Amino acid sequence: MKIAAPFLREVKLKDVPENPDAFPFCIPALHDRALQVNFPSPVTFFVGENGSGKSTLMEAIAIACGFHPAGGSRNNIYNFRPTESDLSSKLRLVWNFKMAYGFFLRAESFFNFATHIDNLALGDMDALKPYGDRSLHERSHGESFMALFENRFSRGIFLLDEPEAALSPTRQLQFLAKLDQLVKSGQSQFIIATHSPILLSYPGATIHSFDGNGIRQLAYEDTEHFRVTKDFLNAHESFYGHLGGEE
Repeated sequence: MKIAAPFLREVKLKDVPENPDAFPFCIPALHDRALQVNFPSPVTFFVGENGSGKSTLMEAIAIACGFHPAGGSRNNIYNFRPTESDLSSKLRLVWNFKMAYGFFLRAESFFNFATHIDNLALGDMDALKPYGDRSLHERSHGESFMALFENRFSRGIFLLDEPEAALSPTRQLQFLAKLDQLVKSGQSQFIIATHSPILLSYPGATIHSFDGNGIRQLAYEDTEHFRVTKDFLNAHESFYGHLGGEE
């Protein structure tokens, strides 16, 4: 029997938080004691302002999946400075099919992951094969991200925290082409936290918006990312009057 994505169907709290005012439940979007997020499509985006909780929830899901908190898969084990919350221990993951393969990309700690791969290659050069047979540190930031996407990603569940951080607009379109290829195979699920209106445009994706009212599903055109970008591009000259506080 062939199992197709989405593999992960739902994430919710196991029980009521003991202290709903402690981190991370003090974050407005995560304060709801009935926290529940559904994944009805192979591609789901988390959007919201900085500090809205999207990366915190992404990280907790990745840890609950068994991935390294600083980035990597179940097989990547390396030292790092712990910064994660204990939210993962309080989550219940509901699966259509329990998927053990996949990867967690955390843009802010990707340097640590790349160093880990280099250290593995010191003892076995085959460690570089899943990344194009070349050190990730020997490429630009954007090139190393694309090497990961193009060589390492195949079947599995992929959790990506701001993958656009190192990608030019053209590279973001190349990433979408790779994502589309994997999604159409039926064997890949993506959960992506992003600020990019380019990535958010992927057809058929589910978009969950994190704000002071909780987590809600939005259409692409209703996201702040789309509206602000569209307004800016349509009349970018008028925006500069506000930079110095002018009305």
